[in-house]
Amino acid sequence: LTGGSTGGWEALALQLYHPDFFGGVWTFYPDPVDLRRYNAGINIYEDENAFTIPHGPWLQQERLATRTIDGQTGLTVRQQSQIQRVLGDKERSTTSLNDFEVVINPVGADGYPVPLWDKTTGRMNHAVARYAREHGYDLREYTERNWSRIGRDLTGKLHISVGEADGNFLNLALYLLQDFLENTTNPYYAGSFEFGRPLKGHGWQPTTNSELVKKLAAAVAQNTPRGEPANQWRY
Repeated sequence: LTGGSTGGWEALALQLYHPDFFGGVWTFYPDPVDLRRYNAGINIYEDENAFTIPHGPWLQQERLATRTIDGQTGLTVRQQSQIQRVLGDKERSTTSLNDFEVVINPVGADGYPVPLWDKTTGRMNHAVARYAREHGYDLREYTERNWSRIGRDLTGKLHISVGEADGNFLNLALYLLQDFLENTTNPYYAGSFEFGRPLKGHGWQPTTNSELVKKLAAAVAQNTPRGEPANQWRY
């Protein structure tokens, strides 16, 4: 399995949900894998508002949603939410935030996804956050909770990369996943993390696609069942 951004999250999720079916995943700059570091570092379980970061009783700082590779301000979460309200109500804009929210959010009585936060006020819906966690969409939490069951079939299969200047702050959630996996025992995960530096943004991967295909081919050939042909995978 391989993919980048939303496709990277999907590839990693498939490997985690079906650990014995797939033979390995190379995932690049995936959507948030730990929902304590949702886009822009939002902790969807504890933060009361997606738009602002409280600094004491008097100051509310606008939360960034995107940044340039040299750290300059892109869109704020408030601005990104306003854009999505214009493009489509009921979480139908299919861009940026909504394309991921429609995966992890429950379906409401009207047949549309229940918003994770109000796109006008920024108020967080913690019931939606709990739903996402309980249904396995927080991939770090899911992996930790199920490691005794799935770990044996994931050994050596998880290979994850992201730029340290990711424009959507996706590296923040991966640090938390790495913290868990690097401390696994019985079994140890035996995979890899690569963080691109300096100034490696969203879209960075450590190899060319040609080199990646060779890595995937080597993994397939190495794990081919006895008696099955693997010649097609030898580069």
